[in-house]
Amino acid sequence: MRPVPKLNAAWLASLPEDERQAFLDQLSENALAAMPWLWDLWANPAHQEAPQGDWQIWVIMGGRGAGKTRAGAEWVRTRVEGSTPLARGAARRVALLGETIDQVRDVMVEGDSGLLASSPPDRRPEFKRSLNRLIWPNGAEAAVMSAANPEALRGPQFDCAWSDELAKWKYCREAWDQLQFTLRLGEDPRQIVTTTPRDNPVLDEILAAPGTVVTKGGTAENIANLAPKFLETLEARYGGTALGRQELDGEIVRGAEGALWSREMIEQARVCEVPELDRIVVAVDPQVSTGKGSDECGIMVVGATLPEDRRAWRAWVLVDRSCKPKSVTDWALQAAAAYEEFGADRLVAEVNQGGNMVEQVLRDIDPSISYRAVRAQEGKRLRAEPVAALYEQERVHHVGAFPALEDQMVQFTGQSGKSPDRLDALVWAITDLIIDASRPSSPGVRLL
Repeated sequence: MRPVPKLNAAWLASLPEDERQAFLDQLSENALAAMPWLWDLWANPAHQEAPQGDWQIWVIMGGRGAGKTRAGAEWVRTRVEGSTPLARGAARRVALLGETIDQVRDVMVEGDSGLLASSPPDRRPEFKRSLNRLIWPNGAEAAVMSAANPEALRGPQFDCAWSDELAKWKYCREAWDQLQFTLRLGEDPRQIVTTTPRDNPVLDEILAAPGTVVTKGGTAENIANLAPKFLETLEARYGGTALGRQELDGEIVRGAEGALWSREMIEQARVCEVPELDRIVVAVDPQVSTGKGSDECGIMVVGATLPEDRRAWRAWVLVDRSCKPKSVTDWALQAAAAYEEFGADRLVAEVNQGGNMVEQVLRDIDPSISYRAVRAQEGKRLRAEPVAALYEQERVHHVGAFPALEDQMVQFTGQSGKSPDRLDALVWAITDLIIDASRPSSPGVRLL
C-alpha cells in the first residue's frame, strides 16, 4: 500500500481500484460505518476545514452549492461534541443566526447539509420546533434566532455562534453588533460566518478584523456533490456576469458610492439575444502612448434599433475589444478589425489626445472607414450622465457579460482617478447612436 499523506476522500479516490478496495477491506465494520460521519475525510481542505490558530471569527465565503452550509454545521458539531456522545464539548450554548427563523430551520437545522443531517445517530440533537431549540445528548443547546429581529439578541448569552448568509441580512449592522454582545460565555467563544459574498460594509469590517480568518470556495469546487448539469447550466447563463462572479465564484463584486451605475441596473440590462440592428458603431478611446505605464485603449462595438418612435430607440452592447496596445498602431488594427467583422457603419474616436493623428493611423490601415472624430468639451461625468439615464430607462442592453467594462461602470463617480477607457468608449458609442442622433442640428450626425 502507498503511504497515507492524509486520509481523505480525494486521496482515497486517487488510488487504483485494487488498492482502494484493499484499504477498505482492512477496516472494521465499525470503521466503515463511521466513515460517512468523519468530516475530516470528506471536507475540502481549501475552504471547508477549520483553520488552525487562535482566531475568533472564521468566515467562509463561497458560491452557491460550494459547501458552506455543511462546513458550518460540521464546525458547530466539533464545538459541541465531546469524545463520546455524552461527553462535554468545548461549547455548550450556540446561537444559530440567519436571515429569518424559517431559513435557519430549513437550511441550518433541517436542511440536507444542516445540523440534523450531518450528525451521526448517536450524537444527533433533538430539534424542539416549538422552542426553536436544538438539544444534544450531552446537554449542549443551540438557539434558532433571526437577524430580522436584532432586539431578540438582547438577553441571551452564548459561547459559540453560526451566522449564515450574513451579507444579505436586512438589519445586518444591528444584528451583528447585538450578536457580539451575547458571546460572553466560556473560555474561548468563537463564531463562524458562512455567506455568499456581497458588497456589504459590515462584511468588510469583519474581514478586516484582526481576529478573523477567511477561506473561499467557488461552486465548481463542490461539483462532485451537485447535479451534473447544474454548474454547466449556470455557467452558460451567468458566467462572467457580476451575478455569476458573486453567486458562483464567491467573489465580492464592488461598486462605488455615488457611481452612475449599479450592479442591479446592469443586470437588468443583460440579455442573451440581439434583434436585427439598424446601426452598428465601433467607438474608440485611443491611446497615443504605449508602454508599461500606459492605459488600455477602450474599443466597444455597440448596435442600435431605431424605430420611428424615437423614445423606443435602444442600444445593444455587442463586444468589448479593448486592448493594451503594444504599438501606436495596435489599437487601430483592433478597431479596424472590429469595424470589418461587425459591418459597422461608423467608427467614432475621441481625438482630445491624438488629434489628426488618430484619423491618419486609421486611414493608413483602411482608407474606406466611415470615420467621425469627437472631442470632449465637458467633464466625463457630464458626458456619461445621459447614457446612464438611458440605462435607467432600460433602453441599453448588454448582450452577454463584460466584466471589465461593468467594473468600471459601477466604480465611476466622475472624480479624479484612472481613466475608465472602456466606459469612455461606451459613452461615445451610445452618444453617437442615440443621444446625438436625436439632435437634428448636431454637426456630422446622420439621422436615420
